[in-house]
Amino acid sequence: MTTSDYSPFAHLTTPNATLYRQVMRAFLAAKERFAVHLRPEDVYAALDAGSRPVDLEAVTQALDKLVEWGNLRADPDHARVTAVEDFYRRRFIYQLTRAGEAAEAALGTYDEVLGRRGELQAVALHDIVTQLRALLVISMEDEPDPAKTYVALSVLTARFTDLADNARAFMGSLQRTIDLHDIEVEAFLAYKDRLIQYLERFIQDLITLGGRIALLIGELEEQERVGPMLRLAAAREAADAAPEEAERAEGVAYERWAARWSGLAEWFVSGEGRESQARLLRGRALGSIPQLLAVVRQLNERRAGRSDRSADFRTLARWFAQAPDDAARHRLWRVAFGLHSSRHLTVDADTLAERTATPEPAATPWSEARPLRISPQLRRTGSYERRGKPRKVADRGEAKRRLAEIAARQTEETRRARDRLVTGGPVRLSRLGELDPLAFQLFLRLLGDALATWRPGTTTTAATSGDGSMEIRLTALDDGSTAEVHTPDGVFSGPDHLIDIVDLTVGHGHAAVSASASVPFPAPRRDTAPQLAEDR
Repeated sequence: MTTSDYSPFAHLTTPNATLYRQVMRAFLAAKERFAVHLRPEDVYAALDAGSRPVDLEAVTQALDKLVEWGNLRADPDHARVTAVEDFYRRRFIYQLTRAGEAAEAALGTYDEVLGRRGELQAVALHDIVTQLRALLVISMEDEPDPAKTYVALSVLTARFTDLADNARAFMGSLQRTIDLHDIEVEAFLAYKDRLIQYLERFIQDLITLGGRIALLIGELEEQERVGPMLRLAAAREAADAAPEEAERAEGVAYERWAARWSGLAEWFVSGEGRESQARLLRGRALGSIPQLLAVVRQLNERRAGRSDRSADFRTLARWFAQAPDDAARHRLWRVAFGLHSSRHLTVDADTLAERTATPEPAATPWSEARPLRISPQLRRTGSYERRGKPRKVADRGEAKRRLAEIAARQTEETRRARDRLVTGGPVRLSRLGELDPLAFQLFLRLLGDALATWRPGTTTTAATSGDGSMEIRLTALDDGSTAEVHTPDGVFSGPDHLIDIVDLTVGHGHAAVSASASVPFPAPRRDTAPQLAEDR
């Protein structure tokens, strides 16, 4: 493309860009009402009363410029000609051109993407599970219905696209929030608790539903049902193509559907040497929580009056801006950064007057320069500080003792939770018993790490915790039994498994733990969905 091809965007960089944008929005609003042509007075009336020009001539000039750039087309207005003299008057009606309409569509997309903050859509995860189950049912038919297959795949890809796009937008806006570039401090402190709860809730749903989605994708691919369904969808999509283009259109549609399915599978299923996008999103969301807490700590320190380097530099910049002249700025520079003569040298008024009268060249060697008088106190004691009563040292022993008690209590709680999970060998989930909240949360994290490594056809897997202190081994059972784990928050149920967790921090080599988590287990009973019921 040449530069002239982008002339419909020229109105964005002119002094009257705001008026041009309002005029183009008036034409878009008229298009929504199926109005094709507008006269200058129609455009003038459609402009906002608080920002429209004082006279119609300014709007007419703006319309002419937009015609010149290719955004609008002007046609002679013969409808209001009532006399021969009217033919010689300049009367036009205006309408959008294809280039102008395309430019406004591009600007609308730009404004939408720029203003999007994104969201983590747990509902989209549920919808993806529903559509994958529908595809599994459709694929089991002897002759799958093309219409049902196309609709299920279309809804699945649409929900997945929304989930991926919004997740990227949300994590980008979250990073700007953490950096305090896109939010006021008061607003951040007001909603940080809700944000952390929102992240924790989505992470739990991502662990639960992400594993279930990976299992459904694996089952469809293992039974080789994906390819035929994609071909059915491609054939239906290309059904309206011209006869000579039908075969090529179907091939293009199939490649497009295959790429969509591949993107869905890679988003939820990890591959050889590659982590899934869902797992990366989970790690990024988990890592953002301590970053948010660190920002809160920094804000609290700033409010408590602790020194902040960026605030100091901003204050210093204001001082420089408020200095009356260059001499004052030089003095401020020397005071702030210490780039001045030696502090232990005494320079009195006479010396300053002498230097002003006969300045010393900067290239003068030290040995040839005029000497300066040194304080006798400095020569005698080696220090120029004035002695006085030292400030009292604050006793922080009580605060340190409380912090030590809190740290010891948290360490002891974590140790008890780890000891609760260690049982000495592989055991069934149904034999676990009741778990306290801390032990249950610890096991949820371990189980999430194990299921992230699960692949279609796998019967046993092992994973190590993030801190390398514990190892979990998960083995599927083929007897179809169900396990229930009781916690103070509710009852967790799911297919029974053998679980063996080794505490790597102790001397013995094989201590085991069994528990259950609100995540799907890859057992033969695909119709049994694990669930966590609250206060059942």
